[in-house]
Amino acid sequence: MTQSIGSLTPPSHDPIAELCETGQMFWQRGWSLGTSSNYSIVLNRSPLELLITASGKDKSRLGKEDFVRVDGFGKPIQPNQPKPSAETLLHTLLAQERPIGAILHTHSIWGTLLSDIYFADGGFAIAGYEMLKGLDGITTHDTSVWVEIFDNSQDIAALAEKIRARMHIKPSALQYGFLIRRHGLYTWGQDLRDARRHVEIFEFLFECVGRRLTMGNG
Repeated sequence: MTQSIGSLTPPSHDPIAELCETGQMFWQRGWSLGTSSNYSIVLNRSPLELLITASGKDKSRLGKEDFVRVDGFGKPIQPNQPKPSAETLLHTLLAQERPIGAILHTHSIWGTLLSDIYFADGGFAIAGYEMLKGLDGITTHDTSVWVEIFDNSQDIAALAEKIRARMHIKPSALQYGFLIRRHGLYTWGQDLRDARRHVEIFEFLFECVGRRLTMGNG
């Protein structure tokens, strides 16, 4: 997908069908159980428009009626749409701050546990693993990626502003994704395929870090 900060080539595929497929895959992997998680695709940048999952939907059974088109303020664009995800403002924030085409939020066991264990440290580094090369722009295992952790909050607008401020202070800390404490992962990509790959890479690496802790090698 060819894109820039100012413009985005609309996807030629069916974004709803691909997001439904994503939900089914993540549910099968145990990363989006129950009604947890939310996913979005950037449809347009000027003005900003996203297609995002509606609130409270079972991600294993998403259908065409389970999505909402929202503007840059997280408000539904069309009438008679379902309520968008409670975390819509995090998606619009990321679409505003990064030249990306898709944003995915998951609730895995390892991500949830690590977000709690390392919260007091502000995050944790993942280094030396070959799978790091699955993240955009990384060409060697001899690297380190920092995973920032933010405290959970029901005030999504305030949380979004905390994340925005951190992105401006230290952009490299939020290059690929972040965790919310006792909650889950947010990651993104140039398009949905890239974002899904980043979820898979992070979840593999989270399990490696978590299993090392259980083995006493943290």
